[in-house]
Amino acid sequence: METNQECSFDRPVKEKERHVKANARDYNDKFHYADNRIKTSKYNVFTFLPVNLFEQFQRVANAYFLVLLILQLIPEISSLSWFTTIVPLVLVLVITAVKDATDDYFRYRSDQRVNNRQSQILIKGRLQNEKWMNVRVGDIIKLSNNQFVAADILLLCSSEPYGLCYIETAELDGETNLKVRHALTVTSEMGDISKLIDFDGEVICEPPNNKLDKFTGTLLWSDNKYPLDNEKMLLRGCVLRNTEWCFGLVIFAGWQTKLMQNCGKTIFKRTSIDKLMNTLVLWIFAFLICMGVILAVGNTMWESWIGRNFQVFLPRGEIQSSAVFSGFLAFWSYVIILNTVVPISLYVSVEVLRLGHSYFINWDQKMYCAQTDTAAEARTTTLNEELGQVEFVFSDKTGTLTQNIMVFRKCSINGHTYGDLYNEFDQKVEITEKSACVDFSFNPLSDQRFQFYDGSLLEAVKLEDAAVHEFFRLLALCHTVMSEEKSEGDLVYQAQSPDEGALVTAARNFGFVFRARTPESITLCEMGRAVTYRLLAILDFNNVRKRMSVIVRNPEGQIKLYCKGADSIIFERLDPSSEDLMHTTLEHLNEFAGEGLRTLALTCKDLDEDHFDVWMKKLLFASTLIENRDDQLAELYEEIEQGMKLLGATAIEDKLQEGVPETIACLNLADIKIWVLTGDKLETAVNIGYSCNMLRDDMNEVFIISGNTLLEVQQQLRNANEQILGLSGVCGAEDSDKTEMSADDSVFEESIIAEYALVINGDSLAYALDPQLEHVLLDLACLCKTVICCRVTPLQKAQVVELVKKHKRAVTVAIGDGANDVSMIKTAHIGVGISGQEGMQAVLASDFSFAQFRYLQRLLLVHGRWSYLRMCNFLRYFFYKNFAFTLVHFWYGFFCGFSAQTVYDQWFITLFNIVYTSLPVLAMGLFDQDVNDQNSLRYPSLYKPGQQNLLFNKSQFFLCTLQGLGTSFLLFFIPYGALSVMVREDGSHFSDQQTFAVTVATSLVIVVSVQIGLDAHYWTAVNHLFIWGSLIVYFAILFAMQSNGMFGIFPSQFPFVGTARNCLAEQSVWLVILLTSVVCVVPGLVVSFLKVDHFPTLTDKVRRLQQYRKKEGPQKKNLKRVSRTSSRRSAYAFSHQQGYGELITSGKNMKVGSVFSARSPGRTPNRFVWIENLLKKKNEVSCISDENIETQTAQQQCTG
Repeated sequence: METNQECSFDRPVKEKERHVKANARDYNDKFHYADNRIKTSKYNVFTFLPVNLFEQFQRVANAYFLVLLILQLIPEISSLSWFTTIVPLVLVLVITAVKDATDDYFRYRSDQRVNNRQSQILIKGRLQNEKWMNVRVGDIIKLSNNQFVAADILLLCSSEPYGLCYIETAELDGETNLKVRHALTVTSEMGDISKLIDFDGEVICEPPNNKLDKFTGTLLWSDNKYPLDNEKMLLRGCVLRNTEWCFGLVIFAGWQTKLMQNCGKTIFKRTSIDKLMNTLVLWIFAFLICMGVILAVGNTMWESWIGRNFQVFLPRGEIQSSAVFSGFLAFWSYVIILNTVVPISLYVSVEVLRLGHSYFINWDQKMYCAQTDTAAEARTTTLNEELGQVEFVFSDKTGTLTQNIMVFRKCSINGHTYGDLYNEFDQKVEITEKSACVDFSFNPLSDQRFQFYDGSLLEAVKLEDAAVHEFFRLLALCHTVMSEEKSEGDLVYQAQSPDEGALVTAARNFGFVFRARTPESITLCEMGRAVTYRLLAILDFNNVRKRMSVIVRNPEGQIKLYCKGADSIIFERLDPSSEDLMHTTLEHLNEFAGEGLRTLALTCKDLDEDHFDVWMKKLLFASTLIENRDDQLAELYEEIEQGMKLLGATAIEDKLQEGVPETIACLNLADIKIWVLTGDKLETAVNIGYSCNMLRDDMNEVFIISGNTLLEVQQQLRNANEQILGLSGVCGAEDSDKTEMSADDSVFEESIIAEYALVINGDSLAYALDPQLEHVLLDLACLCKTVICCRVTPLQKAQVVELVKKHKRAVTVAIGDGANDVSMIKTAHIGVGISGQEGMQAVLASDFSFAQFRYLQRLLLVHGRWSYLRMCNFLRYFFYKNFAFTLVHFWYGFFCGFSAQTVYDQWFITLFNIVYTSLPVLAMGLFDQDVNDQNSLRYPSLYKPGQQNLLFNKSQFFLCTLQGLGTSFLLFFIPYGALSVMVREDGSHFSDQQTFAVTVATSLVIVVSVQIGLDAHYWTAVNHLFIWGSLIVYFAILFAMQSNGMFGIFPSQFPFVGTARNCLAEQSVWLVILLTSVVCVVPGLVVSFLKVDHFPTLTDKVRRLQQYRKKEGPQKKNLKRVSRTSSRRSAYAFSHQQGYGELITSGKNMKVGSVFSARSPGRTPNRFVWIENLLKKKNEVSCISDENIETQTAQQQCTG
């Protein structure tokens, strides 16, 4: 698969239009078009070191520590050795460089795999195998069946008649159903190489852009002009299917292809904690400067008042004798000494934690899909904690929420329903995997993959029930499916939409097999008997008609009209004799719709020969009109589709991904808003909304925004806003200023008790995203529980995400599976790609990927929440221990003449963050859990503190700073006061600084180790090993470095010889260490106990409940899909494009041998404007917010 993570190219001046001449490389080279090479890697062998170092030192922290290193090389101001800074700095640079090099190497390998694919190019009169990267604009290339399209090419000819070919666009839009493309008539016969060599046509077309569904151009050839559109283009990333070969002219190559144009600009993503840390580092630096100034002023004053007295035996130079200059030097010395308040090891530790959290996602077996052998993958290591703060999820529909698979589930025929299972007591039972399927072995042409569970329908077919036979005969005749019989009985249906494929397959299995078609006829195999119907006319589908009809002559000579479509449309055109049956069928349709199934009503009509002849003459005349042609055809269709007889209805399941409704319900309980952004039509998107329980009949209102002008959209948005505010009784509709102010307030949004949904189409969205209306749109959308945007372009998806990012300041997730989702995925804070059988473009552009939508629940509520919790605890503890460690120098400054003397041994300063305290804090940051994964999913409200950024923010930083400040104060003054009055066992005083340093250092290590032990909620063997092991390592290194042996080898580097064994041998020193540790730890312990006991959070309650249930074993989460009783039936199962009937009756998609010379009089083109409308239902029912339900549930479960 192709990579499109980072398109870094030198791009020429933007084109206004493109000129491409076939077989003329010299001509095309003048325009300097991009070649077909893909390059997403950033470095090469020569540029890696300088470029990577330049990038790393653009980070403020790295540059800050580099400056400190330079300062430490100046002897006059440095109290520390240079290695205390250079060792951790080099470690950070090396680790980051290795990580960057590894990532870039994988990008390079992926580039090479794509660039080295083979393609056949017509060069110098013959086909030559060339690598993809050598394909150039203007080349004619040959594609074979099942081969990826190398570039965006204009289809010239193919092995199929009339230059047709079939393509799969899963790489682009995640859809696996085949699409048809056809060449111009003038080029479709150029299948011979000699003709292609002589082809010198010139294409003038639009410049490169990211519009996957649009292309405009003109072919100039032989002094004629031929219009070009998207139906004649094969885009890079498509796969040629069911077509032996085809030839095409390369129009766009490389990064200028529409696929790569949809990469979007790669945005460097940083978490909110990263941004907060940058702010805090600036604060700390300012605090460091303030401390340095205070101590420098103190040094100046001390030198002025006291220091001059020492010049008698410590003479100084003229410059050094200046008290002001001494203070200046002291300032820089203290900047160096106090820099450990933000050590470079913090950034190393953060990267290690993120890497560990990423591996936990990769290793999670509960996010592994066995069907596709796909594990979850964290494709970035920088965004893990952001997963715990998500407020908005933007999801694609096809391939993300749904499988894009339609299954025939139920039907109603002549007032009887089929599809349910009943037991011996005539009670309906649930269909499971163990339920027995109907045996279709009587039918040698059946599809073995088709499953149906109600045997009574097959019995009705075998008993030759006339209504049942006519029902399936309609399904086998009224469609636009193409049939391909690879071998005797091996039928393959090429359906332009999965809806039709499911219906035709159902008819096939019940004995009415669609075998073949020509422009003039349709051949069926009815219960084993071949029957050919003459096709007289196809009354094509469009979104206004919401129905499709065929007119056929059966073998008995009767003319029959068969029609299928939306019941709301069909029922208006029924014969009065079907009224009773209509009411019965209506009840069945309500039942089907309540189960989330997509429905169609089926009708038929016997036509009189004379009446049909008159109507056909009108149709032929209308088809020749230039003006109002579509309107005239629509009137004629309306005329003949009256007085029809109702046969029944079908119910198709648009199969959702497993666990989608449950996942959406759980995320809603966590206050995560889910918006669906899809390119599908409004009917389909709304139906999926009902299937997922995002839309429900008990909602107060579902607002449909479908205006065609700016004013219409503005009025509809404002009316919806006023209706919400008026019904909620929060404020008067006339108070518009207050309304706008309140709508921006999240508190106001939560006060809306009623539930609303917003559905807006792409055309209206284009106006709504205008700067004048975007705030109105956002306010309304945030007041609604569900938002669905349909018919949206990839750019509009990104714009909607950007709108929320910009104005709501909330963390966003975009999830999709196709190239049309790439822009949205890259724009969101976090991009998630659905991997598996669909295209890989979304995965390659994503930050995280997995196989099914349901894993999003675990990614956010478990891994995201844990990552956020661990990172926040880590940062709070890290800042606390480093303030406690570093500020001891500040207090010491007042007792050492502000001389910038360090309290600790310089080796302790070097190793404190790298060795002594690094592993315990890493263990907490990697493994800590406040509650287990089952309870994280059972109580989604546990997720809310992350959304509100409660666990680590500026106030939390201030509190941990105060705690560190207080600890440092106690760490200094308790040992100072104790040692000043204590004596050794031999009666001598503790008067040396080295004993004081060891006492303070030991107390510090014990305090921070005990504190992290108290803060840990989840103990593992690793925690025990790291915490207690670090204490052991501290004492081992302490005694080793202060031994006689080390002093004998490196006397200048280890001056604290014998201090440890001398002072720690004294019982009074251990008493001081114990007293200091207890006094430092107990206050925090008391505060924590009182908070949990008197002001428990939901986390505290759940943790306590978890402890009570620990012996009971895991309890399965019970989130069942709520069935709905619905009167809504407008979401019919019919999604193929208008105009496909014309393609069939023209014969252009038939094999040459099956195309008759005669033409059907019903073959009239009809192109209608697609108008999406949906009747809004007003069903005001009082409802309880999810938050209240969930709070009550938590209270009930926590009562014990």
